[in-house]
Amino acid sequence: MRARSGEDHPGYRALMELLRTADTVWNASRVFFERWDLSPSQFNVLNLLHLNPAGLSQTDLSRQLIMHRSNLTGLVDRLEKRGLAARREVAADRRAYSVVLTAAGARLLRDILPRYYEDAARVWDRLPVRRAAELIADLQQVARNAQHIADKLPR
Repeated sequence: MRARSGEDHPGYRALMELLRTADTVWNASRVFFERWDLSPSQFNVLNLLHLNPAGLSQTDLSRQLIMHRSNLTGLVDRLEKRGLAARREVAADRRAYSVVLTAAGARLLRDILPRYYEDAARVWDRLPVRRAAELIADLQQVARNAQHIADKLPR
């Protein structure tokens, strides 16, 4: 039996479905966060700051968000302008600063997070918990495979 390749290969079809799913989830997230005048990326910054009360450098934020540092600068600027995040100098290094969640940012997250967790759980409706756990493991393997391929490509 001949191995299938190209667009009829199950791996290719699965990859296309993964990308369509990611796009759909991202678009649904944009709609969800509109009521707070936030983008999903802005929420992700606030949530990371919530999980790291001492703050994070922009480099750390960009790494955790898998985003170029220059794109993160604009996000932090907009959050700072709204009073939801702030840059604080790092005492040990006057050239460095840490991004922290403000009291207003914490209040906003207290409003958002319960609704976010509820809707995030509903995304998995009709999918058994065991299958969701298997899917997480499968997606982590797909990510490792993609990274392995990328690491071998010429730059």
